[in-house]
Amino acid sequence: MSIIIRPIVTEKVTKESEVLNRFGFVVDRKANKIQIKKAVEAAYGVTIVSVNTMNVRPDRSTKYTKSGLISGKTNAIKKAIVQVQEGETIDFYNNI
Repeated sequence: MSIIIRPIVTEKVTKESEVLNRFGFVVDRKANKIQIKKAVEAAYGVTIVSVNTMNVRPDRSTKYTKSGLISGKTNAIKKAIVQVQEGETIDFYNNI
């Protein structure tokens, strides 16, 4: 079971990484903060100061088409925002 699924690369998370040393990851929904901390430290070789997690609910949508009503939803995910110790950084592009 891989705890880290993929890094989050958006404008908001990139700005936080430059200013506050915080990096975002999409993680396994059953992982807790201790498991996330150990996985990020092992994968990237950095020291983690804090871990914040959030569960993102699935978005439901309904579309009216020629063939009738189509409803669907996106997947539920868990995001983790980890703060790295001052002076250290994570380079996503070299570790993918």
